[in-house]
Amino acid sequence: MNGARAPRAAAPAAARAERQALLAACHRRAVELLRRNSTPAGVLAATPGRRSERLGYTAIFGRDAAICSIAMALTGEPDLMRRAAAGLNTLARHQAPNGQIPKFVDVRRREADFWYLGCIDSTLWWLIAVAFLDARGLPRGLARSHARAVRRALDWLAAQEHQRFFLLQQNEASDWADIMPRSGFVLYTNALWYHVKRLYGLADAAATRANFNGLFHPFSARLLERYRRGRLLADFALRNARARDLYLSFVNFSFFGEEGDVLGNVLAVLLGLADARARRRTMRALLAARVHVPYPARAVVRPIRKTHFLWRAYMSRHRQNFAWQYHNGGVWPLVGGFWIMALVASGRVAAARRELLKLAEVCSLRDWRFAEWLHGRTLATRGMAGQSWSAAAYLLAEYSVRSGRSPFAVPRRRPSRAERGTSLAGR
Repeated sequence: MNGARAPRAAAPAAARAERQALLAACHRRAVELLRRNSTPAGVLAATPGRRSERLGYTAIFGRDAAICSIAMALTGEPDLMRRAAAGLNTLARHQAPNGQIPKFVDVRRREADFWYLGCIDSTLWWLIAVAFLDARGLPRGLARSHARAVRRALDWLAAQEHQRFFLLQQNEASDWADIMPRSGFVLYTNALWYHVKRLYGLADAAATRANFNGLFHPFSARLLERYRRGRLLADFALRNARARDLYLSFVNFSFFGEEGDVLGNVLAVLLGLADARARRRTMRALLAARVHVPYPARAVVRPIRKTHFLWRAYMSRHRQNFAWQYHNGGVWPLVGGFWIMALVASGRVAAARRELLKLAEVCSLRDWRFAEWLHGRTLATRGMAGQSWSAAAYLLAEYSVRSGRSPFAVPRRRPSRAERGTSLAGR
């Protein structure tokens, strides 16, 4: 009898060992990739090579470098921890006179690029990473050394803020989804803005949170009654929107996005904008849409097709953003990492563990390619290989699953003198 049971008992043990080996291998490979892509100027967007150099991926990108710096700080690897702030320092040296942080810095040419209509989220991510590293002393006094740059960055963002709604406004194609038609008030950008406000003790954070929920999910909340124009924007969405469980991806004067921006929605959960009811509603809707099947996670729930009124001619640039591709329905390990962190934040820890294993699997495809993205239907690996923030996203998700904590929790401490000096209260 005991001999008959042994094979059945051994199979689950062998499967567990195989899963643990995959997770350990992904951790090791992710650390190696960040180490390989690190330079004195910061972490490159992707591993150097003829193709990555030709397409500009061997630059220091604002959002990429910031996300990677946070992951590097959590690895426990002394060399990566020492190098974590290098990219932030490079970006600060190339900050625009008006305070904007570049989309990327081409170190070889010693020039910064700010994108066609302006890149808004590099400045947000840079501020988030500076606060994160400074709180951990990596290095000590980082925020103080960049106090002037921080102040200018916050002033530049404040100039983009609507003075009644306390939400940032932007052009289309101006954030990480840089060939998508989101404009006006954008979900993803304003989730980051609320987080920046909390990190730096800025004024009107509560109003930003309330108006975020009122504008991007008008089906369960409304903007304050005194905001007549807020009612106009929200009422238009109430009359015309079909999908009502997710936050709208953006809201403009007479149109809005209901393609289901996965990263924007999970950031609303992860960064404290969604209350308990909204967390349940949002995560339930994303699970029902199977954005994590077979790999975490698709960039949108429903791609924008060429027949849709939101389709723009530039979305076919390089044949890149057709349905189920790139930002328009591709599978991104980056988004997968934030999806897993949101699962942990919403109390779905067992599901997060399962998704972490799937994220390791997608990173391992084609001999540990750490692909930029996969086709949302064929699952063919696309974009650039050796993508730094794909590795960083895995490490951030792994940290969250193992610790049960969010890397983006706001520290419970009194702000430093440098931080108090950057407050916009009373501006």
